[in-house]
Amino acid sequence: MARKPLAAIALLTVAGVALAGCSSGGGGGGDADNAIDGEVKGDIKVVTWRTDLVEDGTFDKYAAEFNKKYPDVNVTFEGITDYAGEMLTRMSTTNYGDVIGIPAIKPDQYEQFLEPLGKTADFEDTYRFLPAASFDGTQYGIAFGGNANGVVYNKKVFEEAGVSATPTNEDEWLDALQKVKDNTDAIPLYTNYKDGWPLTQSFGNLGVVTDDPDAPITMAEDKAPWTEGSDVYAIDSLLYDSVAAGLTEDDPLTTNWEQSKVDLGTGKIAAMTLGSWAISQMQAAADDNGASADDIGYMAFPANVDGTQYAVIGGDYNLAVSKHSKAKAAAWAWIQWVVSESGYTEAQGMISPLIDKELPPNLAGFTDAGVELMEINPAPAGKEGLINQVADDSQIDLYGPIYRQKLVDIARGAADGDKDSYFAELNERWGASVDKLAG
Repeated sequence: MARKPLAAIALLTVAGVALAGCSSGGGGGGDADNAIDGEVKGDIKVVTWRTDLVEDGTFDKYAAEFNKKYPDVNVTFEGITDYAGEMLTRMSTTNYGDVIGIPAIKPDQYEQFLEPLGKTADFEDTYRFLPAASFDGTQYGIAFGGNANGVVYNKKVFEEAGVSATPTNEDEWLDALQKVKDNTDAIPLYTNYKDGWPLTQSFGNLGVVTDDPDAPITMAEDKAPWTEGSDVYAIDSLLYDSVAAGLTEDDPLTTNWEQSKVDLGTGKIAAMTLGSWAISQMQAAADDNGASADDIGYMAFPANVDGTQYAVIGGDYNLAVSKHSKAKAAAWAWIQWVVSESGYTEAQGMISPLIDKELPPNLAGFTDAGVELMEINPAPAGKEGLINQVADDSQIDLYGPIYRQKLVDIARGAADGDKDSYFAELNERWGASVDKLAG
């Protein structure tokens, strides 16, 4: 199973949905005999998007280990392929499992469907990624793991090209890619233009250029964000300038995502701007095609603030206890155990939600380069989803491929204009929507 890009999950969470037919009662919310701090026993069903780990027996192995600590709990699993869609339908009933990954419901709906775990403040010294599953000071979920944003690359290719250190700004980036082009047969940067969605991955770096954990709000209120010095300017300039310099694939109309994993793994491609969720897929492709997983590296987006590089990190689905579970203590025990003792994040190469755990080996490059991790702050009250509202009104698909595909087309000479004219057009459209929504 291909892991869903983090940006897509984040967008689902931001969007929210309107659910009906399920009131805030039921499930024993006030039942003292069925509280999350009660006796750990009973039957629980874990409903998950990780169908692959259900099918290959990984979750059953976790359950066997869990039972060594909690022998009075019977854990079963159900994997759902269309998890995001089907779970929303199920949550209009009371039967949607005991432990779930929170789908795209609005934060003010959490108490309607989920059991409160405690005050968010009480979790802050232990866990990362809390804001997405918190509402009004109450915590409703814990992230199963997390991912970083940056660039996945083939270390062997970079070494053969004579690149001795990962780039920390755009000039160093372009110089590194030029060395790849001059000294190897690899494509320096692969855009995955045709599949489209990989082009959106670089937007996950919003905030690292200016060290701004409020970057989505900053951009949403900026009338001209495609101006030098801003995050989105740097992100989109990196793509434009790489294409304009001839450092990407010759024909972007024929790119292929599945083949690109093999090609990066085997050294035919040097780099792709993707979330860290992609590392394990590139490593598997390398191993399966006669290369080595050890060749795959991960670097921060090439930008720095006073010499320090930053990487935005964010949680995957948040695990939560159903309001309607008949074994809430067992469900909560499972969540705490699986995120801390199962070895899931280590096996998946993900960032642990536990603050005191080290980064996974596949992010060793961050540690070596002194990269600082950054979590984006939740939007303040009244500004939730503002960046999406401006994007929708201006018809600039920040989380989609269309405007970036045009950017690539202009850069490669297949469409009229240049970087300055296109950024001016984007600023005009964006600025008009900022004014409109502010008024």
